[in-house]
Amino acid sequence: MKRFLRLLVASFALALAACAMAPSSMNPQDDALDNYGVAIRWNEFADAWAFVDPALRQLQPLTELEMQRFKQIQVTGYDLKGRGPTPDGGLEQTVEIRLINRNTQLERTIVDHQSWRWDQANKRYWLTSGLPDFTAN
Repeated sequence: MKRFLRLLVASFALALAACAMAPSSMNPQDDALDNYGVAIRWNEFADAWAFVDPALRQLQPLTELEMQRFKQIQVTGYDLKGRGPTPDGGLEQTVEIRLINRNTQLERTIVDHQSWRWDQANKRYWLTSGLPDFTAN
């Protein structure tokens, strides 16, 4: 019985290791949109900022006040409502974001309309609409 249990545990460990080493989707669109969504969902706004188009980041850098505002919220949901291509090869995506204000403990929902452009040179998508406006009603 002990031998069977060891074999079962070893098989399970190998299966987990194989899953961890599995390649990403190899689809730049899904990788960008999914990873960005994960960053927002887990309040990793610095990581989400890295998806914003470099030209926009340079033109409108995040201020310390904006970073402090991000610390006042807790995202509780990030739900895709629609996604589609644009004529120029980019993407439009609409998501519903639920969040709680840490100070008031009030939950609210915002709708974030995202625009993404394809960067052929770097083979990746960039968010051109900026981070969500959590101050919107």
